[in-house]
Amino acid sequence: MVATPIGNLKDVTLRALETLQSVDFILCEDTRVTKKLLNHYQINKPTISYHQHSPDSKTKEIIKLLEDGKNLALVTDAGTPGISDPGNLLIQNLTKNLETIEIIPIPGSCAAIAALSVSGFPTDRFYFAGFPPHKNKRKKFFKELAAREETIVFYESTHRILKTLLELQMFAPQRKIMVARELTKQFETIYRGIAEEILEKIKKGPIKGEFVIVMVPI
Repeated sequence: MVATPIGNLKDVTLRALETLQSVDFILCEDTRVTKKLLNHYQINKPTISYHQHSPDSKTKEIIKLLEDGKNLALVTDAGTPGISDPGNLLIQNLTKNLETIEIIPIPGSCAAIAALSVSGFPTDRFYFAGFPPHKNKRKKFFKELAAREETIVFYESTHRILKTLLELQMFAPQRKIMVARELTKQFETIYRGIAEEILEKIKKGPIKGEFVIVMVPI
């Protein structure tokens, strides 16, 4: 399980590079995205596509490779595989079918942790909520978040960030929030304030990229 940069390609560990160089195959969420990292560091290893829509036959293919003694690395497009990522389902299947499999974490970047580290909010306890539901149960999701008593961190996409801030304005109007856009990338931006204030700030700037929202506890 190899963590990869969330934006800046320099944020990769030496151990990650050594691992990617040494394995027989690299399992990728999107082979085109991973190729950018591999090419940057001149790593020439065969890649296999594995993502949330992969059929059961792909898992069987992976199991067969491991049974044949191959070493595999699993990466996501950005960050730590298994965190808001189907890597955890693959691990469940592998540990169920292969008694002697050794699964090794190669830690590194994680957008949620990076955002928490610059939030200034309490982090002795926090709740990671992944991505909000796209359509159904969104109101329930934000209502439950507003009732939590620890720092909250979750992800949101470009297409729904304004909608999410409107919902936070409704359910947690006075809660202090930090929104991080494009962490570690060229146009990294940090917004701080309540939902209404951040909404106005984001409307004035580019609404492109990936977002991490951190909300202070009650």
